[in-house]
Amino acid sequence: MSLEIYHDHDLRGANTLGLPSRADRFVAPASHAELMAAISLARERQWPLTLLGGGSNLILDERLAGLIVQPVFAKWWLEEGGAETVRVHVEAGMDWHTLVMALVERDLWGIENLALIPGHCGAAPIQNIGAYGVELAEVLEAVHLVHLDNGHEEVLGVSDCAFGYRDSIFKGKLDGRVAITRLVLRLSRRPRPRLDYGDLASRLGLAPSAREIAEAVCRVRREKLPDPSQLGNAGSFFKNPLVCAEKARALLRENPDLPHFAQGDGRVKLAAGWLIDRCGLKGHREGAFGVHDRQALVLVHHGGGNARGLLDFAHTIAARVYRRFGVKLEREPRLVGVDEPA
Repeated sequence: MSLEIYHDHDLRGANTLGLPSRADRFVAPASHAELMAAISLARERQWPLTLLGGGSNLILDERLAGLIVQPVFAKWWLEEGGAETVRVHVEAGMDWHTLVMALVERDLWGIENLALIPGHCGAAPIQNIGAYGVELAEVLEAVHLVHLDNGHEEVLGVSDCAFGYRDSIFKGKLDGRVAITRLVLRLSRRPRPRLDYGDLASRLGLAPSAREIAEAVCRVRREKLPDPSQLGNAGSFFKNPLVCAEKARALLRENPDLPHFAQGDGRVKLAAGWLIDRCGLKGHREGAFGVHDRQALVLVHHGGGNARGLLDFAHTIAARVYRRFGVKLEREPRLVGVDEPA
């Protein structure tokens, strides 16, 4: 099979932060067969192989060696799963938000709260995407993948994926070792609205449809989050920190308005954006990078910066939060080709 490989390929448009980056070699497989051919070629030539999705949760180095692969095959189809459930099969290159809106139009429930999350479906399990009280793991049934070292194809059930808060086996044991090719989701025909997070319920009437919920989520996100096509960003840059109950109680004594959410394991999730805002950093800018002026959880790229400059800026923000609250912030976007900061 003949693959069209681009050399010295500009990746600035392949990451929503708009960071300067170039690939030694780049290919965009338009089918599963082309992806397998690209993996085989990289193995034969002993090229390092890096997978890209929609580029919405990545920090790219200025130069990426080997072969950079961005799958663009994007078919999806429904499989009846019973009277109340439907399985949705979706290929890796499908745009996540496009899929969500197509499914809510069909009155299918389960991912309406995940509307307007940028990126491709193949990347969704990596960080177990979530929003407004819902995580992908709640509706995911299986992940189809191929191992990069030998081309072996495998299907993992949801229990095999080691999902946690913005975490999975794909960020751990399988990081850089597999390519996700297809997801299988299990959605419901029965209305199951989840409106207990933030002010979502106040924006909707009684018995809203899945489409109405998705549209409300879109409105909230557009009010708070910058459009990556206008201002480079990777969405939420920091995870909402999890602290022990004792630490949470101590913080709440000093800060009774601190948003907090009790977790099933006894820990408490705090709002990272609130912590950053209380440090007086909302709208703060240093050179090419800044904290968004409407949502402090989002770091933005005004242009002219690079990955190292972004990481240095993020370290400054996290250090300020730690000095004031004693809470460590953890970066959400993944590093590609960039060394982990000391």
